[in-house]
Amino acid sequence: MRSPRRQPVAGAATRTGPPVSPAWMRWLPVCYVAVVLILEPLTPVDWPVSFLLVALPLVTAFAHGPLVVAGATALAVVLEGVLAGTPCCAGRSVGYLWDRHYVADYVCTVLVGALGTILAAHRIHRERTLADVRFVADIAQRVLLRPLPRRIGNLRLESFYLSAAAEARIGGDLYEAVPTAFGVRLLIGDVRGKGLLAVETAAAVLGAFREAAHEEPDLAALARRMEQSVSRRAAHIGGSETGERFVTAVFVEIPADGRVVRVVNCGHPPPLLIRPDEVRELDSGRSGPPLNLGMLLTEAHHIDSYPFRPGEQLLLYTDGVTETRDANGVFYPLARRLRSWGPLEPRTLLDRLHHDLLDYSGDRLQDDTAALAACLLDGGPRSVDDSSEP
Repeated sequence: MRSPRRQPVAGAATRTGPPVSPAWMRWLPVCYVAVVLILEPLTPVDWPVSFLLVALPLVTAFAHGPLVVAGATALAVVLEGVLAGTPCCAGRSVGYLWDRHYVADYVCTVLVGALGTILAAHRIHRERTLADVRFVADIAQRVLLRPLPRRIGNLRLESFYLSAAAEARIGGDLYEAVPTAFGVRLLIGDVRGKGLLAVETAAAVLGAFREAAHEEPDLAALARRMEQSVSRRAAHIGGSETGERFVTAVFVEIPADGRVVRVVNCGHPPPLLIRPDEVRELDSGRSGPPLNLGMLLTEAHHIDSYPFRPGEQLLLYTDGVTETRDANGVFYPLARRLRSWGPLEPRTLLDRLHHDLLDYSGDRLQDDTAALAACLLDGGPRSVDDSSEP
């Protein structure tokens, strides 16, 4: 059976309490009792099916609390007594009621009921603890990848983050959009590695970008500033893997009047420019090395410029998208998929991409995925700090 579809991380974190068990699990004890009651009169007297009621408390403990389990235990003992001493139902004389086998059955049911009550209480405690942990993780995710404004100036923005692990909330993929005096500046990146260190590095990169995006006059200077920041961060952490703690990133600048998009690529998958009649990969072949590998850079970061007209859309994504594989190990054909879908609104595009990635991989993503879509709206220049809804 497939796992439930995972939702992209977005919006405010809310405390929802322990998860609710599926309906079939909540009704399982009732069905279990019904099956026993049906089978009991159909089986020979020498085969007392009522003994199966010993398991009722444990069946109930899967989805219900201690009080319900205690009630199910009492019900099981009563039903066992009724089935043991009711001739009309089980074909047994009243003398069977206190037969030693049935007395042992009552005792076992009570003991199993006590165990089931303890297990139910422990399960609820664990579920509440897990709910608290998820709530804290949602808060951390919101601080790390805060929701982007849906509109900045004449740009429509949408994003999503999809974790490879269904229960995970945060990872090393990152994105941001900042309105500045130089235009709207976008960032998408991927921290090498997993775990807490990757999350800490992603937080440091986002913090540095949010500050430097307002101060550096061009994208090349911004990329150099980010290179220095990531290098200092790696050196501060120390260890034998300092040189391997790098971040692939793409920096994008869209001036207030639109019409052009500038790109600096630092070892990251190139953005895609989506037009009504084509999907173009913005790759000049002059990508620089990832951040913290600046020693490999033989020349200054190169800024590539491309026309960007109203109605066109820019898609930034992490390698978790293009490295998604199907059952045969074939990589996800992102550009071909986008061409087949035709023009879509940014939110519709990302929702379609989200579900298509899960379908393509059979709900078995191997890496976190993040994507950011920016669509240039018609209507002329607008203030870059206007984040209001249209």
